[in-house]
Amino acid sequence: MKTLLKILHLEDHPDDTALVQSALKTAGITCATTCVQSRADFVAALEGGDIDLVLSDHSLPGFDGLAATELMRARWPEIPVILVSGMMGEEQAIDALKNGATDYVLKDRLVRLAPAVRRAMQEVESRADRRQLQAQFIEAQKMEVIGQLAAGIAHDFNNILGVISGNLDLITFELAEDSPLREYAEEIRHASERAAGLTRQLLIFSRKETIEPVVLDLNEVVQKMDKMLRRVIGEVIVLTLVPGGQLGRVKADAGYVGQVVLNLVVNARDAMPHGGRLTLSTENVLLEANATRASAVAGEYVMLQVSDTGQGMTAEVKRRLFEPFFTTKAASKGTGLGLATCHNIVQQCGGFIEVQSEPGQGTTFKIYFPRIDQPLTVAAAPAPTGPLPRGTERLLLVEDDQSLRIMARRILQAQGYELLTAANGLEALQVVNQHQGPPIRLVVTDVVMPQMGGLAMAEWLKATDPELKILFTSGYTDEAIAKHGVLDAGMAFLPKPYTPAMLAGKVRAMLDGRGGTAIFRKPVAPNPLPNPLI
Repeated sequence: MKTLLKILHLEDHPDDTALVQSALKTAGITCATTCVQSRADFVAALEGGDIDLVLSDHSLPGFDGLAATELMRARWPEIPVILVSGMMGEEQAIDALKNGATDYVLKDRLVRLAPAVRRAMQEVESRADRRQLQAQFIEAQKMEVIGQLAAGIAHDFNNILGVISGNLDLITFELAEDSPLREYAEEIRHASERAAGLTRQLLIFSRKETIEPVVLDLNEVVQKMDKMLRRVIGEVIVLTLVPGGQLGRVKADAGYVGQVVLNLVVNARDAMPHGGRLTLSTENVLLEANATRASAVAGEYVMLQVSDTGQGMTAEVKRRLFEPFFTTKAASKGTGLGLATCHNIVQQCGGFIEVQSEPGQGTTFKIYFPRIDQPLTVAAAPAPTGPLPRGTERLLLVEDDQSLRIMARRILQAQGYELLTAANGLEALQVVNQHQGPPIRLVVTDVVMPQMGGLAMAEWLKATDPELKILFTSGYTDEAIAKHGVLDAGMAFLPKPYTPAMLAGKVRAMLDGRGGTAIFRKPVAPNPLPNPLI
C-alpha cells in the first residue's frame, strides 16, 4: 500500500470527518484527505486526478453514497469506494455492493475502517499487477508474431536485395569512372542498404538474429564513424568527440555498436531541428551496488555517452522510450524501432542504458558495456577493391530463387569458372549423377530449399566425395536455419545478401584452402533422404 493515501471524503458532518481521520491515523494509515459535500465538488476533485480512495457517507441530502458509487463505476471504475454510514440496513448494504461499492463500514464500528481500506488498496495493487502481467504477455506475444514475420520475410527479402545489389555491382563494373550513371547507382545502393538495415533491426529487437561479439575498442568504433555522423547531422549541429584515455575493452559486435551510435545520433539530430551541440564521449567507470540501478551489476564498465542540447523529453516519453514502435515523430519520420533495437543490442552485450532528460534541457544517453581484460580481436582484412579473383574450376550452384541463381551464375562465369546449376538439393544430386567431365571442386548452395535442403544434399555428396568443398548461403535467420540442420562454427558460410566481391572472394578462398571447412550436424528433426536416382 502507498505510504501516503490520497482520500476523497464525501461527508457533510465535520465531527464525523474528524472521527474517520482519527480512526485511520490510529491504525497507522497516513493519508491526505479532501472533504467535499456536493456532487459538483466531488466531480471536480476526481477530475483533478491523484485520488486513491473514496469514502462516502450513505445518506447525504441531494447526492448520497449510492449516487456517488454509480458515478464512480461509470467514470472512475479503478478507484475503490467505501461507504461510511451512521445507519445502513442489510438491503441497503447489498444494494451498495451491487452498485459497485468496495465495502461498507458503520460509523459506530470505525474499528473496521482501517482493515477495509487496506483490503481495498491491496485489491487495487493486485489489479495493477495483473494488468501489468497481461500487458507484458500481450507484448511478448506481439514480439513473437513480429519476430516470426521478420524471420519469414528475411529470406525472400534478402534474396531480392541480393539480386538488386548484385546486379547493380555488375552494372557498375561496366561503367567508366567518370560516368554520370555512377551517382544514380550509388543512390540505389544506399536505398538497398537502408532496406536491409530495417529488416536487421526487426530481427535484432525480436531476438531472431544472433549478435557475434568481438573484443574491441569503443574509441576506435566511434572514430571510424566520425565522417559519416557529420554527414548525418548536417552543418547546423556541432559534433564533438571526447575519447577517454586508456579506455578499457568491451566485447560486442562492432557493426551493431555502430548502429546504436547512429540511432542515438539521429534521434539527437531530430531533437535539434534548429541546431545545437552533440557530444560523444567515452570513459572507464566503476559502479558500486546501487538500489537505483536495478539493472546494473556492480563492477567495471566502459561508458559511451551521447549528449545533446535538444528539446528533451517528458517523464512519460522516458518511461516508454524503449518500447518497440513507440515514437514521438511523425509517421513518415520514424518507425519506433531505433531505440528498441539499441536496448536489445546493449542487453545482449551484457550492458544497460541510462537516460537523463528534461523538457527543454537536452538529453543524455549513457550506455554501459562490461569492461573485459582480453586482447583486441584482429580485424578482418578489408574487401579487395581491384579486379575480382578468377578461376577455371568447375562449380555447382544450387539456389531455389531463379533471379539470384542467374545473378550468381553470371558473377562466377564472368570470373572464368565453369558452372552447373540446380534449383534444389534433389535436382543437384541428379545433376551430379549425370555429370561427365572434370570433377566438381566446390558446391555453392542455399541452406533452405524445397524438396531437399542444402544440408541433406551435402551429406549425400560428401558420402561419395569427402574432399568436396561446400559453401552454404542463406538469407534466413539463425533460428530458422537451425530448424533445417545446425551449421557449426568454422563452417564455410556466406550470408545473404552478398555482393559479387563477397561471393567471388569466398569461392576463391575456399578453392585455395583458405575459406574454412563445412562441418554440419544432421537436422534437428531429419526426414528420410530420398533416392536421387529415382
